[in-house]
Amino acid sequence: MMTPNGLERTPGSRERRARPASVPTGRVTRFRLFSAQDVFSLRRSAQQAAAALALDRQDQVRLATALSELGRDRLGCHDLEVTFGLDGADRPTALVVTFSWSGGPPPAPDTLDLVGKLVQVDQEAGAPLGRVVITQPLPADDTKPDERQNRLAEALHGGTGTTEADHLRAQTRDLIATLEETRAQREELRRLNEELEETNRGVLALYSELTQELETTNSGVLALHSELEDKRHQLQEASEAKTRFWTNISHELRTPVNSVVALSRLLLAPSSPPLVGEQREQVELIASSGHSLLSLVNDLLDVAKAEAGHLAIHPEPVDLRLLVTHLSRLLLSSHGREGVTLATPGLERYPTLVTDETLLVRILRNVLSNALKFTEQGEVRLTVTADPEPAAPAVLLTVTDTGVGIPPEELDRVFEAFYQVRGPLQSKRPGTGLGLPYARTLTELLGGSLTLTSQAGAGTRVRIRLPDLGHMYPKEPDAGGTSRDR
Repeated sequence: MMTPNGLERTPGSRERRARPASVPTGRVTRFRLFSAQDVFSLRRSAQQAAAALALDRQDQVRLATALSELGRDRLGCHDLEVTFGLDGADRPTALVVTFSWSGGPPPAPDTLDLVGKLVQVDQEAGAPLGRVVITQPLPADDTKPDERQNRLAEALHGGTGTTEADHLRAQTRDLIATLEETRAQREELRRLNEELEETNRGVLALYSELTQELETTNSGVLALHSELEDKRHQLQEASEAKTRFWTNISHELRTPVNSVVALSRLLLAPSSPPLVGEQREQVELIASSGHSLLSLVNDLLDVAKAEAGHLAIHPEPVDLRLLVTHLSRLLLSSHGREGVTLATPGLERYPTLVTDETLLVRILRNVLSNALKFTEQGEVRLTVTADPEPAAPAVLLTVTDTGVGIPPEELDRVFEAFYQVRGPLQSKRPGTGLGLPYARTLTELLGGSLTLTSQAGAGTRVRIRLPDLGHMYPKEPDAGGTSRDR
């Protein structure tokens, strides 16, 4: 027999179960709760609905337990009603269960806390009727919205009467299933912990191995650094010994060589007794060899002083016109050839320059001599221009020749001391191999740079950049009121 409120009464029994108030139409299904038996039915219906909507076992138990606890708390309230529905018509993403009543105390805080740990729960405050909304997210799938709605309706209306014993048996089965799942999860967690411990042991072993290798590498690096430091000291000592040797041997050789040159000049002087033809040739050969040896000794001494840093810089304004004119006459008289022209810039083109004139003469003499030495036909040209770089006043001196040039494989070695480029002109005009290294050393000593570009058979180009030292070495007044160079 059916009661007016939609609850079914079994003849000969006082048991009742929650049934929908009417055949569901649309997306909402309602239940009325009057007794604990209705709560049992609500729990069972909620679990069936969760299973129909493809929720996993744990979510089914959580939802059923939450609804059972909240329904038990709300029993005794007037017009207590539970509504099941989906949150949207196009693509539902959650199951929404609403408890509503018209009178009675508010839900117990402990009950709301317990329900909140199981599902998402919202209590509407300030409403004329009591209202609690529970939301259970649904898993994403390709099920059509109408099909989900139909599954929900069939699950809610297809249940049978539930007694307290059935409810207890259902809870026992849920508890057993939960315990089994918990045991399986515990076993899986234990297995994962063992794997993690094994991984940690491997990581620790690898870390220990890498640490030991790193310590070994560090020890090797320290040993190598110590060895390199020893080598550096040895090289420094060798360089200092070489410089001392060059200096000492140059000083020792200069006196006898000067004596040989002086005696040869004395023998060739007009006031000396006349020499026969062969004697004059021998004395001239002695004089020429003496001059060559003296030039080599002077070069060795200058290089030794430059490397040791013993050459003092005395900057002063340089008359480039006079310097270039004097140097070109000197070079043409000693190295000039009929087929080679030494071209210098016009007298009005020289920029101003403050530098050490003596060192500048040595630089240009070595570079120009080297160009004339390896040029048989054509031209050796010197150009002097101001550096266009405004931030650093400087002068550019460029020596270009049309000589034999330098092969590409020899370019990196032309600035090595005593190294000479092999070629047909080397035997005709031998040298010491110190000209270009010495010129670069002096250029760097003056704060400049010397670079070389060349091509075999197409000549060589040497570019010298010298900064103006006027701003680096300003003049200071002396005690007498005059000025002197620092």
